[in-house]
Amino acid sequence: MSALAPNSSLVYRQVYQRDNQQQLWSGGSCLLLQRSKGFIWVDPINRNHKRIAKRDLRVEANLWSDLSRPTSVDMEPINDTDHLDQILLRAQELSQPILIDWMAAWCRKCIYLKPKLEKLSADYDTKLKFYYVDVNNVPQALVKRGNISKMPTIQIWKDGEMKSEVIGGHKVWLVIEEVREMINKFI
Repeated sequence: MSALAPNSSLVYRQVYQRDNQQQLWSGGSCLLLQRSKGFIWVDPINRNHKRIAKRDLRVEANLWSDLSRPTSVDMEPINDTDHLDQILLRAQELSQPILIDWMAAWCRKCIYLKPKLEKLSADYDTKLKFYYVDVNNVPQALVKRGNISKMPTIQIWKDGEMKSEVIGGHKVWLVIEEVREMINKFI
């Protein structure tokens, strides 16, 4: 038996309820079928089949990720001081902090950090809004307002003013952890 569906947990429930002798687990593009003497690992793309003994099988508790939550949220650009003022006003009305990533297109660490911040933004999707400023494509008045001297600089703004910042000149995973700690102080 082989079955593929966009929501594999539904397939599992339907198969399990219909035939309690066979259980179906899915992990991306592969399927795991239970047979009487063990399991069969089925890879429909490469058409590989592999028998797995029950004693060798390990199943993680979270087989299906929460598909209702995004894994990454694109950061919105800030183009000038008026745009920043509008964003700060809206955030103040919602009593919500914002995070601004001050970066440059030529900065390798900035380029590498941005997708990591977008993944982090998915964790705080409803509590915090993430923005970025490319310092070479905006008026210098905006850069001066953020008091930016090094890049990447990640700042938390709340109640219309900058509250905290992380200057990310070191390893990205350390920067992300520092940013996470900074965020947790203000939400």
